[in-house]
Amino acid sequence: MSKITFKPGTMVYPVPAVMVSCGENNSEYNIITIAWTGIVNSEPPMTYIAVRKSRHSHSILVKNREFVINLGTEDLAFQADFCGVKSGKDMNKFESQGLTPTPATKLKCPMIEESPVNIECIVKDIIELPSHDVFIAEIVAVHADETLMDEKGKLQLEKAGLICYSHGEYYGLSKPIGKFGFSVMKPKTKKKLQNIASKSENR
Repeated sequence: MSKITFKPGTMVYPVPAVMVSCGENNSEYNIITIAWTGIVNSEPPMTYIAVRKSRHSHSILVKNREFVINLGTEDLAFQADFCGVKSGKDMNKFESQGLTPTPATKLKCPMIEESPVNIECIVKDIIELPSHDVFIAEIVAVHADETLMDEKGKLQLEKAGLICYSHGEYYGLSKPIGKFGFSVMKPKTKKKLQNIASKSENR
């Protein structure tokens, strides 16, 4: 396979498209859209967000050391894009985009009610890098819409309409192509799962 070589760049795609809410009170509330985020530890569960130093939310995050990751969806793609390109210095993004700040359970900063999944985070460390600062945080609470839960109490994220960001564009997530461990699954187990899926589709 022939390759074309590029200069070094941020070419790890796709990435999440999430709205991060922060601020201790209504006059300080802000939303910043973040693509550079992910999980960095299991026990305790920890995450990170990378924020450019010039962003309005940066000083709020440094001062309060807490934030909420609100997962983005196809229905919220417009708001996510808007909150990524417009500054909170100039407006209240909650009001501008018709989003609802709702109280978190462990933090002073708000969650976004319209997001199907909200992840409360407390900053444990800030790593300073040339263009961005990385906020390493512990996940202290997770909230999900009741509509995403099945009758057995399992979270069905596939029904949330989540989006990702890849090289300048937003994408909806398509159908799954395999479960974790499918590459080493025994043929008997694979056939059983296929039969279950087929029966479910025919209902």
